[in-house]
Amino acid sequence: MERQGGPVVGRFAPSPSGRMHLGNLWSCLLAWLAARSAGGQMVLRLEDLDPDRCRQTYCDQVMADLEWLGLDWDNTPVYQSRRTELYAQAFRQLEERGLIYPCYCTRAERLAASAPHRSDGVQIYSGRCRRLTREEREELGKTRHPAWRVAVPAEEITFRDRLQGDYTELLSRDCGDFILRRSDGVYAYQLAVVVDDALMGVTQVVRGRDLLDSTPRQCWLQESLGYDRPEYGHIPLLCAGDGRRLAKRDRDQELTALKERYTAQELVGRLACLAGLLDRPEPMTPRELIPLFAWEKLPREDIRVDNW
Repeated sequence: MERQGGPVVGRFAPSPSGRMHLGNLWSCLLAWLAARSAGGQMVLRLEDLDPDRCRQTYCDQVMADLEWLGLDWDNTPVYQSRRTELYAQAFRQLEERGLIYPCYCTRAERLAASAPHRSDGVQIYSGRCRRLTREEREELGKTRHPAWRVAVPAEEITFRDRLQGDYTELLSRDCGDFILRRSDGVYAYQLAVVVDDALMGVTQVVRGRDLLDSTPRQCWLQESLGYDRPEYGHIPLLCAGDGRRLAKRDRDQELTALKERYTAQELVGRLACLAGLLDRPEPMTPRELIPLFAWEKLPREDIRVDNW
């Protein structure tokens, strides 16, 4: 259901799998400004569900980097790794309604049984394991631990984004049955983020537009679990000179290197200029930018950053 008014609560939700890069800082700054300019709160959630990639040292570094930039948050930081029982409760709620099923496919089998997305070639799961009989599931369960998928309906989901406008997906065609719990027992991002946004009282989600196509499935989960829908604003991505979006694995524009060249205020000012909040780069604190923030100033298309 759509949220009805009330105070704005935004959020930082970084994945502590390495040092933040320029794209992460961009998202954090705009999310913070969107909430603070509306007189709202900011909550910090460390999305550390993946035990193979996330470390406490990375969590500590994320918080230190946000503080260095002048980005604060309200209340105590939340760690997803400590909230698995909340995800389990939501999982059981969907299970009791017959909305999930075990998937025994290997990665190769998933790809072979999938069809490409209508626009960008992402593989959409065919629902192969949805059609297994009880006997077939029992036999496969002798040798494989299943992942668990949600059986999406042929339902059209539309939401209005603050920057990208109306966005619609037909779930069965455009995302397919997606995973809620991995075969190793780790709950998937799609379920965890929906549960956390609802239980943490988040009313405004500002994030990169690479997550735009995740939103309809999250809206459907929100409705299925009886949660309110937050407002969304998907901001353009910062890309390298060759058009690649900045990523931790490539060490593109990592904060370690950026801190050697810029003060926090210089870095904030350069990001504010990219966002259309300043005519030219000049040192600024995040608080000085609050009165300058307006959604209509923000760009809609991805931005290439060269020679930073």
